[in-house]
Amino acid sequence: MPLYSKESLEKLREKVDLVDLLSSHIEFKKAGASYKALCPFHDEKTPSFMIQKGDTHYHCFGCGAHGDAVTFLLQHQRMSFGEAVESLAQRFHVHLEVVEGGSERKGPARAALKEALELAVQFYHFCLLHTPEGHQALHYLYDRGIDLDFIRHFRIGYAPKNGGLRAVLHGKFISDEMMLEAGLLAEGKNGGYKEFFHERITFPICDGGGAPIGFSARLFKKETFGGKYVNTPETPLFKKSRILFGLHHSRRRIAKEQKALIVEGQIDALRLIYSGFNMTVASQGTAFGEGHAKELLNLGLKKAYLAFDSDGAGQEAAVKVGDLLLRHGVEVYIVQLPPGNDPDSFLLNQGASAFEKRMEEGEDYLQFLIRHLGKPVNWDAPAAKASFVADLARKIRSWEQPLLVHESLKRLAQLTQTPEHLIGVDQEPMPNIYIKKSGVAGPQTIDPDRILETDLLKWLLEMGVTHPHFVTLARDNLHADMLKIPICRQFYEVYLAGTCDPIGLLAELEEGAGQELLTELMQKRVNREKGEEQFRTALLQVLKRNWMLLLEEIKIKLQSGNSSEEEALLLAKRFAELRNAPPVVRG
Repeated sequence: MPLYSKESLEKLREKVDLVDLLSSHIEFKKAGASYKALCPFHDEKTPSFMIQKGDTHYHCFGCGAHGDAVTFLLQHQRMSFGEAVESLAQRFHVHLEVVEGGSERKGPARAALKEALELAVQFYHFCLLHTPEGHQALHYLYDRGIDLDFIRHFRIGYAPKNGGLRAVLHGKFISDEMMLEAGLLAEGKNGGYKEFFHERITFPICDGGGAPIGFSARLFKKETFGGKYVNTPETPLFKKSRILFGLHHSRRRIAKEQKALIVEGQIDALRLIYSGFNMTVASQGTAFGEGHAKELLNLGLKKAYLAFDSDGAGQEAAVKVGDLLLRHGVEVYIVQLPPGNDPDSFLLNQGASAFEKRMEEGEDYLQFLIRHLGKPVNWDAPAAKASFVADLARKIRSWEQPLLVHESLKRLAQLTQTPEHLIGVDQEPMPNIYIKKSGVAGPQTIDPDRILETDLLKWLLEMGVTHPHFVTLARDNLHADMLKIPICRQFYEVYLAGTCDPIGLLAELEEGAGQELLTELMQKRVNREKGEEQFRTALLQVLKRNWMLLLEEIKIKLQSGNSSEEEALLLAKRFAELRNAPPVVRG
């Protein structure tokens, strides 16, 4: 997340209209000075989700959900902290000024780039629906079973053969440099600029807040130059190694149900999402890799269905993606489609219920792996079978979860009719060691003091407003100077002074360190049902840490021999008193 100036964050805090923001996600009814709605965080029939007029926080009197605009975007829309802040700035037209030393590169602001891309989405969509040239692309889509409602829902467009976008954006005072940074222009061979997309159907790619960050553009004429799909080049907004097509439409359901459907093609993804499978994503013009897996793991992914093409390339991709996800402990199933089918054609020909049945009948990854990789193996030849089973066992041992490895080895033995002990089912699993490439040699530093103190602060941030006795407990037991990490100490002081919302805290805390800490806190997950118990535990751990440090400090002074006899007696007495009175949480 870039480092933003306190002034721009304070302006954002003032400009956010919570009712306006939430009204785009849930339906409110005005009741006097309040706005009521059915809570989006739990099932209910009587509205208990409320916002008081002019307030910056919502509260549910049914489930206890409480927060501000940032909290809502994190919990309901499953955005990252940085995405939430940028989304609010874009929605309420606040320019976030990047401070010197921030991670943002020099150049146009991200919000300005998104504005240029939004205008491009509108231009391409207009060209598809309202120009003779676009109607050729429109008929191609109709022939693919894509109707007008589908086109409007996903804002599909058409990039004209001879351009036109550049002139339109110039009329909106958007410069060539801005368009180049956004990936809408490319540098020409003979100097100057040319439009990046030509004679292609365009599919907008959006961030977590729904703002466009790039395009995937498909040819529909054989004579069009280039591959089937051309994607926006790498830009400050568009990073192919991390972007999953369709995630904007699917992230909430993925996070809620902890499952995802992964496909190869963009049209496959959109067709599935449109048909009700709104937990579908596709990798963006590149192989599904660690960055894509991390995006899904951050949403809590536990189960993945892979619905790749039924050809050889699709099956090989399923092998690689399944192995990558299982390395991280994700349960994987392969959705088998008839030969010559992809998800788009299957849905058109057989419908959503037939596809859902295919998902229910999905083949677990290990069984698929044995069937697919075992096709050329001569199972009657002992050496060939032994080599194949040993290779699979090694692959399984590379996965991270020990219990998953154990159970998968047992299943491998069962499926291949191999004695368990011969493939090491009962052997102690070897730990997986990953060496992270870095510009700095040496082990990664873990600060136990920061871990202790951020655990405590997370509970205050999560529960302090709805449970004021948390703040009272903290105030009665812990002084700010008892925190060792400077930015944690500052956070604690600001919070106890009454600034409790994330944007307000950002504006009050030290630039850089404060934003880093708040991002860290917002990403921590806690179980609110155990809040009372775990907050007291976190508070006690900090008190014990300080108590033990004080004991150690007295012990070192006693052992140094630098104290007079009288001072040593006093130190010994103080040591005994402290040792016999371990800290407790008062209240």
